[in-house]
Amino acid sequence: MVSVGTIIWLASELMFFAALFASYFTIRAVSPELWAQQTAELNVPFASVNTSILVASSITCQLGVFAAERGQPGRSGTVWQIKQWGLREWFILTYVMGAVFIAGQAIEYAELIHLGVTIPDSAYGTMFYLTTGFHGIHVTGGLIAFLFVLGRTYMARRFTHEQAVSAIVVSYYWHFVDVVWIALFATIYLIQ
Repeated sequence: MVSVGTIIWLASELMFFAALFASYFTIRAVSPELWAQQTAELNVPFASVNTSILVASSITCQLGVFAAERGQPGRSGTVWQIKQWGLREWFILTYVMGAVFIAGQAIEYAELIHLGVTIPDSAYGTMFYLTTGFHGIHVTGGLIAFLFVLGRTYMARRFTHEQAVSAIVVSYYWHFVDVVWIALFATIYLIQ
């Protein structure tokens, strides 16, 4: 039931992001010259590296889910024996990668603000910060969810099916956030 509820909730989130995409394309169609000028300020190589980190975090998240499905909350070997990592190690790595993505987004915002691309400056700035900002808020929510799952695994006396389900549900959300970012990245950075 938790998985079904999460999928239904993610469908509503999909509608939210669809509205943001519709707004982005509508405003872009009205002022294409502004988009041509403002997209030139984007640091596409930096954003590509940041995107790669987020996409790779989806892989580490799924490896954590596989460990949870095996009933392995923690590693069975040393830290350096990656093949023996459990849910905790994979989710901690995913958390770090997600935090690096958010830090990268903050660096990019600072650079763009320095270049004069701001929310009140233009429709482009408004749509850029709305779409990427709301995505960043969702990533931050995912990071908080990882902390809850990790906290539960450390606090519990034994790893249960419910904890595995929690890890799986958080992974649904994380994969959703990654897919939305891929679409945002293609829309904002590649389709100029």
